[in-house]
Amino acid sequence: MISTAQRSTVVGSLLLAAQIFAVTLPVLLPSAAAAQTPAGSVDPTAVPRPVLRAHAARSAIVLDGHLDEPDWIAADSTEGHFWTVTPEQGMPASERTVVRILYDGNTVYVGARMYDSEPHLLVSAGLEQDFSAPDSDIFGIALDTYLDRQNAFVFAINPAGAIWDAQAFSDGNNLNTAWEGIVEVRTSVDDQGWTAEVAIPVTTLRFNPAPGGQEWGLNFSRIVRKRNEYSTWAALPRQFRAFRMSLAGTVVGLPDFQQGLNLQVKPYLTAGRSDGRLRPTGSERYADGGLDLKWSLTPRMTLDVTAFTDFSQVEVDEEQVNLTRFSLFFPEKRDFFLENDGIFTFSDVRASGIRGGSGPENFKLFHSRRIGLADDRSTVPIAAGVRLNGRMGGYEIGLLEMQTLDERGTPAENFAVARVRRSVLRSSDVGFMLVSRQATSPGFDDFSRAAGIDANFRFDRFQVNAYAAATDDAATAGDRTSASVQLGWRDPVLDFSVLGKHVGDAFAPGVGFVSRTGVDQWFATGGAHFQQPFAGVTEINPHLDATEYYALSGTLESRAVTPGLTLVFADGARLTAQHTRSFEHLENADTILGIEVVPGSYDFDATSVTFQTSGGRRVSGSVAVTRGGFFDGDRRSERASVTLRPNAHWFFQGSAQRNRITLGGQPRNADLFSARIRYGHDTRTFLSTLVQYNRTTEELITNFRFNLIHAPLSDVYLVFSERRDLDAGAGIPAILDRGVSLKVTRLVQF
Repeated sequence: MISTAQRSTVVGSLLLAAQIFAVTLPVLLPSAAAAQTPAGSVDPTAVPRPVLRAHAARSAIVLDGHLDEPDWIAADSTEGHFWTVTPEQGMPASERTVVRILYDGNTVYVGARMYDSEPHLLVSAGLEQDFSAPDSDIFGIALDTYLDRQNAFVFAINPAGAIWDAQAFSDGNNLNTAWEGIVEVRTSVDDQGWTAEVAIPVTTLRFNPAPGGQEWGLNFSRIVRKRNEYSTWAALPRQFRAFRMSLAGTVVGLPDFQQGLNLQVKPYLTAGRSDGRLRPTGSERYADGGLDLKWSLTPRMTLDVTAFTDFSQVEVDEEQVNLTRFSLFFPEKRDFFLENDGIFTFSDVRASGIRGGSGPENFKLFHSRRIGLADDRSTVPIAAGVRLNGRMGGYEIGLLEMQTLDERGTPAENFAVARVRRSVLRSSDVGFMLVSRQATSPGFDDFSRAAGIDANFRFDRFQVNAYAAATDDAATAGDRTSASVQLGWRDPVLDFSVLGKHVGDAFAPGVGFVSRTGVDQWFATGGAHFQQPFAGVTEINPHLDATEYYALSGTLESRAVTPGLTLVFADGARLTAQHTRSFEHLENADTILGIEVVPGSYDFDATSVTFQTSGGRRVSGSVAVTRGGFFDGDRRSERASVTLRPNAHWFFQGSAQRNRITLGGQPRNADLFSARIRYGHDTRTFLSTLVQYNRTTEELITNFRFNLIHAPLSDVYLVFSERRDLDAGAGIPAILDRGVSLKVTRLVQF
């Protein structure tokens, strides 16, 4: 229970936040409220949901980026307005967009004509799959093939013909960008704009049989990068995107497609050397093979099987500098675990458009990086795994089991996850999760169990997220529970959120991640989003956050009160300034960057300013500066990055992070530098290099990757990686890790 003293401190922090908010808001925004409804705009929710009829193709469609076949000319079209979502909600789009849909027995075709008065200013942010869509001109498609107004397959195409694809769940609240489907695209650019011709095989999609013909939820979107304009066919409020399927339109006239067996088999072969040399001689060479299988048992239930899994093609982690007393979070990058990971999500939530006091980087009951990766980020071989996930009636079901092999003294382990979620109301859910980790090597009996229940209630503007969880293992004793409740509100102008969270001192999910244990956290935030307040500024967002952490004994451990202001400019650039007043209390000594911080209470302030240019420019970048106190010392931090994208083929990026801190009278530097180069010869052939230097550890990390997509979802990878100690002394190996690998995959679809 929270004590009277705790309540007083929390209330004091929130009152201080409210006072700063109340004082600054009228001064900064005297006329912003009047600018919220531009002349000529409409209420997006009052505009009727549009309908488009698909037509059968009577002759073969040649995919060439030109809509010149007679069937395209005769088909129904979206003639009329696209409606802007940003920068001004509910206005007719500045450029005309016309879309048509055709089909034959095996394929759905989408033809889109994007008129543009300045086609020489079109931006294509790369040729690779899953390019940076916000930094590019795009045409987007969202298909709700089950017509449940909750889930969608999402595709985006840029003028150069690259594709970005994803799956959206829970009415757009969860997005799985790791999903990949077989889709063919051709584009063309002329003096009146650009054209996209898209062929989506029905085997790429999932849908229910419908003897009378298919009707799917549908929305189209478009980004005009030079104007920072995002518009959609079915009008949306500014806080949503095209995969908000409860507000989508509908495509009618589709036939009852036959999906076939819906079986994909992808074998792979890999070979390499752990010493990094290409010549295959010596004891360090290896050759192996494996298999991935995907089978849609029902239209909404998919079985994935993997054997002798290999992730050698995955790019290395991005290095981080830790200026806290707590563990860093590294995201999952392996496609097998990322695909359909939405069903396995049990974590703190970052609600759309709302700042939160916690997120997945602070708490995840199941974090798949704990499978096949040791704590030092070295790989542990995976023997096999199976995953079953999908929907049965109103239930979402996810089952996962993986078996690893023993490696360098690490025992073989079995990992099992069971997840069930029940859909309630329009776009809400309740569910539970069970997670198990069990050593299976002889002589080892280590285990870890975790279980939890959660509920997520989502309405148009209001959201409630809550969970309760517990863990069990043989190594810890104490409070093994965790619980959280978060309330959030987001409308076109205002956002608010409050959070209460408890994490026991012995709460230890063996296949999860928790950044801070043994605390009770309280958080509140409020902000406003005023549109078009000044010339050249599309949004001004004052905000105020307040958070506190208490030890389980009731002692205040941490407090941070942060007023801030964000400006969004007409071209998409952003400027954020904020000031944080912090308090930290240490009962015991701790270390930061190897310096001991003695027990005691510390008050300190810091100010930070961040500016980020529009990512749609050929030369873009960002810079951030922080100055202020740091426990009993001070902190000076600078972070900068520069990106050069001369055309769709080349991408250059350099970044530098410099941190100068003083603790206990001891100065310490913590710097991080990186350089990234990508070259796309076309949408199937790529080279990339990432070089990182971590001055804290004196390590130089190099990763080179060549990728050839020789057939749909079939790849050839050649990867070289090295981790080098630049501070190695005499007799100490400078090369910490080095390897070169060749991997070939081939997808066979039935």
